Amino acid sequence: MAETGSRPRRRWVASPGAWLVWGVVAFFFVNLAGVIGSVLVNSFGTRWFDTWLPQGFTTNWYGAAWREFGLLPVLVVTLQVSLLVVGISVLIGVPAAYTLARRSFPGRRLLYLLFLLPILMPPITYGIPLATVLYKYGFAGHLSGVVLANLVPSVPFVILTMTPFIEQIDPAIERAARMCGARTGQVFVRVLAPLLTPGILAASILVLVRTVGMFELTFLTAGPDSQTLVVALYYSMSAAGIRAQQSVDAMAVIYTSMMLVLLVVALRFVNPTHLVARVRDDVD
Repeated sequence: MAETGSRPRRRWVASPGAWLVWGVVAFFFVNLAGVIGSVLVNSFGTRWFDTWLPQGFTTNWYGAAWREFGLLPVLVVTLQVSLLVVGISVLIGVPAAYTLARRSFPGRRLLYLLFLLPILMPPITYGIPLATVLYKYGFAGHLSGVVLANLVPSVPFVILTMTPFIEQIDPAIERAARMCGARTGQVFVRVLAPLLTPGILAASILVLVRTVGMFELTFLTAGPDSQTLVVALYYSMSAAGIRAQQSVDAMAVIYTSMMLVLLVVALRFVNPTHLVARVRDDVD
């Protein structure tokens, strides 16, 4: 006899299709965890042949990767490219987002969709003709070419992120400031800028994450001295010569750790569902 007040057991009831979907999802995540885990373990392993775990563990591969691949100059270039792209994108994207949020003019919807195209399209589709133009005018192969190429998807990211923030600000606040004698620049710096700081920070973090992780555009326009970390990782894997796999895996772990930190920070300030809803509304 069941005890009084005991909770009934919950039965997991689902259709065969639902079980199949959950099984596929679980299989995907198990394989993903296996791939990431094998790279992480191998980056610390001394030797690993035909055993479940390496014969020993060491951190020397990270030092070897740092010296062999010259990671310090690569990280400096990655930082320079990211900061330049973030700064220029904010300077261009915030005024453009303000115009789209506050002004009604013919073709406004079409213009917004044009800004969204670099986000919706795969980078390789416009990266090749873009790289051709940059090589023609002497920008590609240098830091300036990498920055210009990454601005193409980054500016729309800022516009997409900032437009909802600007639309939430009551225009009456701006009108009140103008009635008190404030000029356009003063209204933007003293009134709008403090209110838009969370949005600018969110847009900057999104652009930073995308720039660090952008492979196609950077690969097509980078030179020997303007490679970011993701491009340097690709070259280290495909270059001629004998390299210890543990060193390559250590470099991959450094890159993955950097991206995870940036993604966690980005999700702290940005809700992806708001961006998806914004894109859906404008496309519809």
